[in-house]
Amino acid sequence: MTNQRTLDPAEVRFFSGSSHPKLAEAIARYVGVALDPTSIKRFSNDDLYIQLRATVRSRRVYIVQSLCPPVNDHLVELLMMLDIARASAAKEIHAVIPYFSFARSDKKDAPRISITARLVADLLQTAGATHITTMVLHSPQVHGFFSLPTDHLTSRPVFVEYFKQFDLSDTIVVSPDLGGAKSAARFAKELGLPITAGNKERISDTRVEITGLVGGQVGGRRRALVYDDEIATGGTIMELAEVLARQGIEEVWVACTHGVFVRGAFERLVSLPFVTKVVTTDTVPQPISHPKLEVLCMAEVFGESILRNYHHQSIEDYFAFSDRTLGESGG
Repeated sequence: MTNQRTLDPAEVRFFSGSSHPKLAEAIARYVGVALDPTSIKRFSNDDLYIQLRATVRSRRVYIVQSLCPPVNDHLVELLMMLDIARASAAKEIHAVIPYFSFARSDKKDAPRISITARLVADLLQTAGATHITTMVLHSPQVHGFFSLPTDHLTSRPVFVEYFKQFDLSDTIVVSPDLGGAKSAARFAKELGLPITAGNKERISDTRVEITGLVGGQVGGRRRALVYDDEIATGGTIMELAEVLARQGIEEVWVACTHGVFVRGAFERLVSLPFVTKVVTTDTVPQPISHPKLEVLCMAEVFGESILRNYHHQSIEDYFAFSDRTLGESGG
């Protein structure tokens, strides 16, 4: 009988694109299989050439690819790898996408633009994916853009476990905006902390304005723990940190699932003296090394969801929208 804590290596093939092989290897190690080799090259005209270098016929295939910069190259890589597995008669094709960057394009808020999250969801299915696993979509409604089985995982239990090691008295959880308030409220509840949210208006892709806090003030507390899904340019977090400092907060901790940190965002953020800790995960590769930065590994969360799916077990307590505490029984 197959070990309930591993995958059957005779039935499974596990591949990585070029975006994040370190995380892919950690997930493969957690589920008890080897990471199979992939050849990724470019022709002289810059076209990609990809070969999966292990047979996938009648196997369950897992392909790990985070859609981090260069996003479009990594997307095309993933589409090609899915297409290869489909054309080679794989039994199941699981796309494991730790960071689905296109989730930010979730609505038509200007004329003649694409709802790109929906387009990419359709492309993944057309290319051959039979199942998607991703983590903390920027907009929860993007989950509904996928017309194939999709597991939308949460990073919250890992953050909760990390922050529980600290004395959190005199701390308040802050959501950067009302859109993220529900997720931040689940996080705050598990830590037994109060919560407030920023009143944010987005002016452009790189500029926001936060006019104050909604749902309660900081109430003389000393530390704010800002909880967000993603930091790209850092404009929102820096604006919010300044607002919190003006309201008497002495220390700001920042937690985000996807630390994209483009255009010097991390350096600008930690240059603020009251920002003393930035905690993110490895859904996006982190080349930065800094005393204020802590990177939490998500291999166990992805690995556990893969194992539970494989053995026909519930993963309800790993869903982004779940209010369960890990370890509770679920259907």
